[in-house]
Amino acid sequence: PDAPLRRAMPSAPLRRPTAGRRLTVDAAVAALRPQEPLHCLRPQAVTDAARAFVAAFPGDVLYAVKCNAEPTMLRAIAAGGVAHFDCASEGEVRLVRSLFPEAAIHFMHPVKSRAAIRTAWSQHGVRDFVLDTDGELTKVLEETSGGAGELGLVVRLALPKGPAAYDLSGKFGAAPEEAAALLRAARPHAARLGLSFHVGSQCMDPAAWTRALALAAQVIAAAGVAVEIVDVGGGFPVAYPGSTPPALALFMDAIRDGAALLPPGVRLWAEPGRALVAGGASVVVQVQARRGDALYVNDGVYGALSDAGAPGFRFPHRLLRPDEAASAVLRDFTLFGPTCDSADVMRGPWSLPVDVREGDWIEIGQLGAYGTALRTAFNGFDRALVTEVTDSPMLATAGYEAGETRAA
Repeated sequence: PDAPLRRAMPSAPLRRPTAGRRLTVDAAVAALRPQEPLHCLRPQAVTDAARAFVAAFPGDVLYAVKCNAEPTMLRAIAAGGVAHFDCASEGEVRLVRSLFPEAAIHFMHPVKSRAAIRTAWSQHGVRDFVLDTDGELTKVLEETSGGAGELGLVVRLALPKGPAAYDLSGKFGAAPEEAAALLRAARPHAARLGLSFHVGSQCMDPAAWTRALALAAQVIAAAGVAVEIVDVGGGFPVAYPGSTPPALALFMDAIRDGAALLPPGVRLWAEPGRALVAGGASVVVQVQARRGDALYVNDGVYGALSDAGAPGFRFPHRLLRPDEAASAVLRDFTLFGPTCDSADVMRGPWSLPVDVREGDWIEIGQLGAYGTALRTAFNGFDRALVTEVTDSPMLATAGYEAGETRAA
């Protein structure tokens, strides 16, 4: 076939296409007739979103690699001007370093194995590490031999539960008093000392960052030591059906308002993931059976559609039938994935033509965020195809496209 094509392996980075030209999604489906899930990558959309975010944010942008570690997407992010990467594991560190020998890599997981710290420090040139306990500080210092005057230490601050779609307040972070004490303990060992937080994923409230920065300013004041960095985390939202976030510029204004409370000279970091890559991929699934209002498709919650399961995210979608037109009358359906687990269900609702049938394809968009990252091999359903396409994202988010936001 004309389209660049390769097998997608679960829980691992995907290989780049080696030949062919990019097609539209419709043309790729017509040519390939895929009987396995087809991941359709839009690298230009990712580059545009990265470029817009870099232009808007008043500091350093660290891409959250966990969101999508596909090398094509990582290269697209770098092409948009991102030169810093937020990694959470030795595997992510190794991948980024193999692609970008000169990139700045930051180990942002607050709990790391000693081996991961040691390898990141000695083999991959990682100098910045996040922590939220005395024990983690001890580990980092011991495994880096004290840091040799190069160590960056960032204390993770816990936030109260907020309005984000995914609350991240329960697992990591030190309470304000503990965070202040950790800043004091880390200061003598740090060439760079920082404070970080995360308001939660898909947070629609710009003021959440203002409030978090105000709390960060209080913690820094209580610590009574110099702090060079404040990391405002990720959580920047994108559009999904029925959910349109405020424009990117409003989030940046809220961050500037909060940053005005910090000591002079503090450098800001941010860790966007979803905001850069969500629109950069869709997945085409095939209908394998229909039972009334239920469609059985060849991908599901153990594949690219985890967020469509229990979290209940809704995604843009459309029917693809290359050889004939489908009905213009729509009906709501439930989708079931291919595994034998009854929890492999995506209730949507998925609005599709009433005559949808076995053999039809459905394109599901906004899956650049976590679509490939959360795939598993459960039940043996580990086969998927990947191609690059020329289409725009199925949904646009104001300010995440190049040229739509003011410079910082």
